[in-house]
Amino acid sequence: MFTSNIFYFGYYYQKSFNFSSSIGLKQAYKLKERKVESGEHLLLPQVPMAMVDIELTCIDSDNVMKILEAEGVEFLLSCEGQVPLSSCNGKTICLFFSANWCRPCRTFMPHLVELYHTLRDRGVSLEIIFISFDRDEDAFQQHFKSMPWLTIPFNVNLHRRLIDRYRVYRIPSFIPLSSKGIAVEEDWTSCIEDYGAEAYPFTNKRREELKAIDKRKREEASLEELLIYEGRDFLISMDDKKEPISGLAGKTVGLYFCAYWSPPCRSFTVQLTEVYNDLKTAKDHCFEIVLISTDRNIQEFNVNRSTMPWLAIPYEDRTRHDLCRIFDIKGIPALVLIGPDGKVISMNGKFMVCTYGAEAFPFTESRLRDIEAALRKEGEALPQEVEDVKHEHMLKLDMAKAYVCDFCKKQGRFWAFSCDLCDYDLHPSCVEKKVNKDESF
Repeated sequence: MFTSNIFYFGYYYQKSFNFSSSIGLKQAYKLKERKVESGEHLLLPQVPMAMVDIELTCIDSDNVMKILEAEGVEFLLSCEGQVPLSSCNGKTICLFFSANWCRPCRTFMPHLVELYHTLRDRGVSLEIIFISFDRDEDAFQQHFKSMPWLTIPFNVNLHRRLIDRYRVYRIPSFIPLSSKGIAVEEDWTSCIEDYGAEAYPFTNKRREELKAIDKRKREEASLEELLIYEGRDFLISMDDKKEPISGLAGKTVGLYFCAYWSPPCRSFTVQLTEVYNDLKTAKDHCFEIVLISTDRNIQEFNVNRSTMPWLAIPYEDRTRHDLCRIFDIKGIPALVLIGPDGKVISMNGKFMVCTYGAEAFPFTESRLRDIEAALRKEGEALPQEVEDVKHEHMLKLDMAKAYVCDFCKKQGRFWAFSCDLCDYDLHPSCVEKKVNKDESF
């Protein structure tokens, strides 16, 4: 049993399915749109590819042409007109399932267009055939006009049969077919988003090679190898000056992944800026931060960067995307810390900054152990409970990530004397001052 987000020609739903065998799955693919008592629709499930009982375990380019001929397709369409099926002979064929109404499809399109032109420029004999999920021909035409490859003439019934045949359960979906009989195992959309044209020749071997390259970069690459891209050997400062990447040598560097549209990012940027400025004023500290923007456009990027005193990778640079993939960034804000030797110190720099602030520098495990040992020693020297003459309840020793002292009104961190019954906190030093002043301790 599993619950899945599902779609069928433009409608998204959520439903639970139980497929104990491939027979149940085949039956699910034959379900037509129908109402159930709750008013929902029981439709085609989004299932893991590993669960799919694929009839065509090895689909090649010749077969797909035969399939189209058997379906009565006499020609394909390009942006310039009709193209004979024979134009695809000898080429690597890829099927692209998409729809004009689908926002993820439109987001994926620029990646695929770039891949198509890049591979064609390299002399790769490749053709893509678009198979539409659109419900009417106007939407089909609107979507296809932005595509430089081929398509099957619009025919909803034909498209549905091809969608069923190739077991397409989500869009966008990009399915490479091989003239060499390489098994088709899964959709390559995410891999193309991650690697672009480097994903070619769309084999599992190539996928593993790319993952191995990322692993090596994550574990062994120098800052220059991570940050330099196609001749760009500089970062940009807050005032648009070009700062050489070589200037980061010997420093502890934080790769800061964030976006201006994210409220948690804006909040953490304030904390990180405070830590950055504290460390920059200390002459013996050598710390720098590099913004890896995940902003949606250059305007957001510029606003985001204007709030930060550190360096940034240019917005138009693909390195931003590559670093998100290399370090497997799943959420923002994220701070990856790299030591003076170029090795990753921590993938969770945000936790260190939020918990210990500038005291955590140089952000090593040994430094964290020292901080925690000092905190334990400090806590052992404090009483477990105190009475404060200006508060009616007993105050207990507590550990707090951050708080505001109700006596001096300044922010505190770590040890505090807190009330279990109401929102009242004191710095340990403030309790002593008040007790001594009133002579009641």
